[in-house]
Amino acid sequence: MGAVEPLSSRVAVSLRSHLIWFFIMSPSTRRVLQALLYEAIAIAVVGPVLSLAFDKSPTSTFGLAVVLSTVALTWNYVFNWIFERWESRQSVRGRSFARRLAHGAGFEGGLVILLLPVMSLWLDISLLTAFLANLGLLVFFFFYAIAFTWCFDRVFGLPASAQAGDADRA
Repeated sequence: MGAVEPLSSRVAVSLRSHLIWFFIMSPSTRRVLQALLYEAIAIAVVGPVLSLAFDKSPTSTFGLAVVLSTVALTWNYVFNWIFERWESRQSVRGRSFARRLAHGAGFEGGLVILLLPVMSLWLDISLLTAFLANLGLLVFFFFYAIAFTWCFDRVFGLPASAQAGDADRA
């Protein structure tokens, strides 16, 4: 007698197939869904954590989490537009480790600069305390991004660019 597939696995496969059918996962739809789910979960986690850390009302910190998320999404779009324009004018093509490192540092550095005054004013804390809170968020989002992407890929499958035979797209 063969092994019976666990119920959780069957539910995940069923949910995945229904969601894929519902959203007709084009690359654009996949990216939008991924960004929306990523930010919704982040807001649901960050709001209460900020409330506990700074002894502020959950309503206020939920609002702050929404603002921080909006700033991050907007900055992501703007920064990537700027970076890709700069990148298109470079004589050396491709994304080396150094270029990816510059991209990550530029994005995160710019985000910290944008978020510091928002957090400082909203929570009525010093810029130094806001900076330290930002470092904590940076560590959280590093691990959260890895875990979220892994879970998202397990539910929705890999994007076409990551499937076998597409290694030359990276």
